[in-house]
Amino acid sequence: MMAEIIEKKNITILGAETEFDGTLTFTDRLVITGKFTGKIESNTGDLEIAKNAVCKVESLSVNSVVIYGDVEGQINAEERVEICSGSKVDGDVKTARVRIANNVDFNGQVTMLETEPEIDLFSVASDEYKKAMLVHSDVIK
Repeated sequence: MMAEIIEKKNITILGAETEFDGTLTFTDRLVITGKFTGKIESNTGDLEIAKNAVCKVESLSVNSVVIYGDVEGQINAEERVEICSGSKVDGDVKTARVRIANNVDFNGQVTMLETEPEIDLFSVASDEYKKAMLVHSDVIK
């Protein structure tokens, strides 16, 4: 039996009574439940924008973002963007994977990033590489 590895990440919460104006950088996980204005940057972080949160961003660059509240501005997520039912997004989205639920107020364009398969072309047999490319093509459709 294989041991299960549980990744522990720090969670930072900007509370409902919090209003933040400026540049915010983080590394693990951030949940915004209040009001945010400015720039959000994280190469490895995952962001959640709660139902009653309001974010007006110059730019938002994270690993992934799940949106339940209101966001205005450019959204860049290396891995994925999920826009949940009842949320409002006014701005362009760039990501490798996107999910937009029903009952979303979305005004903007979506640009899909092409991510390379996590496999080295020169270190595997051609059959294995072909399978990786098929999986990759399913992800970016």
